[in-house]
Amino acid sequence: MIMYYTYMLRCADNSIYTGITTDVARRFAEHSGQIAGKCAKYTESRKAVRIDAVWKSENRETASRLEYYIKKLPKNKKEQLIDDRDNLKKFLSDKVDCSAYKPINFK
Repeated sequence: MIMYYTYMLRCADNSIYTGITTDVARRFAEHSGQIAGKCAKYTESRKAVRIDAVWKSENRETASRLEYYIKKLPKNKKEQLIDDRDNLKKFLSDKVDCSAYKPINFK
């Protein structure tokens, strides 16, 4: 079964990019320019620095839904979510079924 991940990465300008993938390490390598031609326009100009938060979900639809609602959060709420990634329901319980996501450590 293919697992999907919603991730938040930090850029050199301290902005936060949110996306989905099936392979977090590969996608970060693409964002950071280690794999040519696969970088998102946003991270190409802002230089990806690190992955700050990752949640696992069982399918693309649930991963995309979480991505959508995280992108709608103001920056200060995104920062709080990164600091408290185990408490997704604190930020998005009225938008998504938080039990469908499991925070994972990515280093």
